[in-house]
Amino acid sequence: MNKKYLAKILAKDSQGLKLISACCFDSKIKINELKYLKKNQIFLIFLKRLTRENEKNVKKVNSILRFDFIEAVKSKNINQNNKNLTLELFSINMFKNKEKFEINLLFRDNSCITLSTEIVEVILEDQKKI
Repeated sequence: MNKKYLAKILAKDSQGLKLISACCFDSKIKINELKYLKKNQIFLIFLKRLTRENEKNVKKVNSILRFDFIEAVKSKNINQNNKNLTLELFSINMFKNKEKFEINLLFRDNSCITLSTEIVEVILEDQKKI
């Protein structure tokens, strides 16, 4: 029996975040599919990505990228009023800034989103193939 599995990757350090960044390279994200739940300290991204985990069987898949324990979110060069705007994720980087970590989501059009957190916990979970 040939079973098909969808990916679920958990990152708690910079190495895990690099793996998620590689999986999400060139993902398409609509601006209205970025959600920050301030009360719950969760930042969610609904994205369309290519499954790069298996080079022989590359397919499009809908995924959710979830960042937990997020205390603040800042964006630069993103028109949040343009509901038709689609961003292309270039990379995800993490830096230590005093007592907190800054997770930077870099996009192709020189825009970025910075997430501030004390604890790094990121989950990439595939939902369904397109």
